Amino acid sequence: MSFMNILSDEMNRTIDQLGYEITTPIQEKAIPAILEGKDIIGQAQTGTGKTAAFAIPILERINVNQRRVQALVLCPTRELAMQTTEAFRNLSKHLPGIQVLTVYGGQSIEHQIRALRGGVHIVVGTPGRLMDHMRRRTLRLLNVAVVALDEADEMLDMGFRDDIQEILAATPDTRQTLLFSATMPKAILDLARKYQKNPEHIQIVNPTITVDAVLQYYIETFEHTKIDVLSALIRDQKSSLSLVFCKTKRRVDHLVETMRARGHIVAGLHGGMSQRERDAVMFKFRKRTIDVLVATDVAARGLDVSDVDAVFNYDIPQNAEYYVHRIGRTGRAGKAGKAFTLVVGRERLMIRDIQNHIRAKIVLLAAPVISKTTV
Repeated sequence: MSFMNILSDEMNRTIDQLGYEITTPIQEKAIPAILEGKDIIGQAQTGTGKTAAFAIPILERINVNQRRVQALVLCPTRELAMQTTEAFRNLSKHLPGIQVLTVYGGQSIEHQIRALRGGVHIVVGTPGRLMDHMRRRTLRLLNVAVVALDEADEMLDMGFRDDIQEILAATPDTRQTLLFSATMPKAILDLARKYQKNPEHIQIVNPTITVDAVLQYYIETFEHTKIDVLSALIRDQKSSLSLVFCKTKRRVDHLVETMRARGHIVAGLHGGMSQRERDAVMFKFRKRTIDVLVATDVAARGLDVSDVDAVFNYDIPQNAEYYVHRIGRTGRAGKAGKAFTLVVGRERLMIRDIQNHIRAKIVLLAAPVISKTTV
């Protein structure tokens, strides 16, 4: 690891104990630049180690003796915020005294207020709940030295643009701003121009990072036979854990209802559900009391469940970046995974575009034999 000599002994000890033997390209490039105090635009796909790329240098900058918010991390969903907080806590095991707090909707705000009053160094949260605390004056950002936006493209897609701008405007002009995103649409660049100072653009163009261990197939079918094909695929693959992606909340609900009627042990996950409902579903999926999870792209952002055997794109993703994100949920930790995409009509042209983007072959698979018993 080329940057190890610029980290503290405590951080090196933690990294060694966590078993990190190699670093990813985004970490190699971003960590030294962040430690130098530079603003960063980091573009890399999900699953490339972005969290550690900003968490390690942020932790190195914290003054433990000052019990006030020194770093702020914005995430699009509660699930990603909790996952990010866990990463901070793991990386700070040998940095005694560092307090990290997650703030999100669905949890008692009074509990969060008590924690903030007790003094925390790093706050990780969703924009909506961060704004709630700012309005109540329970979160003060006058001492924030660094702000990181994780999955910035998703936050903008979810309508958080105004909240993000208000939060950034409330932090000191001297802050360091770190912007991480899988894609780089114009809205992201506009945000960078307005709130960053001479940012260093770090772009990791290697989408195959998250798909090398995944066997990829597509099946040509018709809209009215999609559910039959999906059921037959799940039956034939004998997957213990399957993840199915749909393009809308309504599609998720309809597919879950239909699959349950066919005998599948299945649950849905989308942004229209309450946090309590989403937590319950994720608990069951991790504990394997359900076999199939049907989700939208936004709901599954940050989803980190080991041993997902197969990913099924019931609806083809809207672009190649979403495709990479989806199938990156399987084939992890050195294990092989499989991904199946159902294609209707001219959607086969989208498969060609995705192949060109990821520089990998997606194999045409014959539709499975559909029988009356599909479980």
